Amino acid sequence: MTLYLVAGEASGDARGAELIRSLRARRDGIEFRGFGGPRMAALAGAGAVHDWIGRAAVLGIIDVVRNYAYFRRQFAVALEEIARQKPDAVVLIDYPGFNLRLAAALKKARTEAKVIDYISPQVWAWNMGRIPRMAQVLDLMICIFPFEKPLYEQSGLKTVFVGHPMLDSLAGNRVEGEREENLLGLFPGSREREVRKIFPVMLEAASLLGQTRAGLRVEAAAASGEMRERMAEIARRYPEVRCELTVKTSHELMQRATAGMVASGTATLEAAYFGLPFVLLYKAAWLTFLIGRRLVKVKWLGMPNILADREVVREFLQEEARPAAIAAEVGRLLDNQEARAAFQGNLRPVIASLGEPGASARAAEAVLGSVLV
Repeated sequence: MTLYLVAGEASGDARGAELIRSLRARRDGIEFRGFGGPRMAALAGAGAVHDWIGRAAVLGIIDVVRNYAYFRRQFAVALEEIARQKPDAVVLIDYPGFNLRLAAALKKARTEAKVIDYISPQVWAWNMGRIPRMAQVLDLMICIFPFEKPLYEQSGLKTVFVGHPMLDSLAGNRVEGEREENLLGLFPGSREREVRKIFPVMLEAASLLGQTRAGLRVEAAAASGEMRERMAEIARRYPEVRCELTVKTSHELMQRATAGMVASGTATLEAAYFGLPFVLLYKAAWLTFLIGRRLVKVKWLGMPNILADREVVREFLQEEARPAAIAAEVGRLLDNQEARAAFQGNLRPVIASLGEPGASARAAEAVLGSVLV
């Protein structure tokens, strides 16, 4: 059996690696090909998976346009390899801008491979009208949020809800101990462009909080050593904030901090999982934000709020991401134990809705079931 996997971001690379392990645990002799990152490439074998994450992980329409020629070349490579290698299935992992176009091209080429989407694109947030078209080009949708399954099945697309893979990866990262009093955690994101826009706002809010809280300690988690250097450059502009910078400690910090500020993205669900009382921040280039505002149809940006269908986490977006307003809400969480307890109580059903651990194992069963029909 040969499977061709395509992931375009670090999170997709992690999900792809988990899927490869689960598939191998269930069936011997599977060969893996495709596009991904270092984790998938290491598991698949030398030269089997193109490691393109460093170039493919773009943010916003401006980056997409800037890299259009590169993506067009990689698209052609993927189509040629699939036609030549004739895999039993093509598994598209998240990354909808590239992967949904690839699915349509494969259907047009009448490929015999099953085309499977793992981790549904958030079309329910920006274009529900795409679901019927997706049903025409996909053989199976494997989704990780419970409300997605009925949306796709209404269009006749076979859909399996497997739960969120985050539950497996985070379970092993729990630490013992109490939260540290007056510790503020900052989580500005993993992309440099996000960090440049969001981290200064976090530090300004922290500066305001420190003016009335002599015992406040501030710690920020960087996604890499290189990102730590970028964050250090920004932090030097705010000498009044004694911000300790650490590398790859976000999960541990989420469990130690009294409260936090979190950039929109996967980290908001991670913070919810670990019970961190926090606020959500997001700032982007104005053109990217305006286009996104016109397209997005949901009330909230943060997944915890989408899952709860109400604002359990305060969102401070774009022009509303003002340091004074952010500091006021974070200060409420820092100072009020009852507010923190209520916040954590609101998060528990959100995490429970994500299902049970074992998402990658269930996804592997769904892939094999589709191929072996």
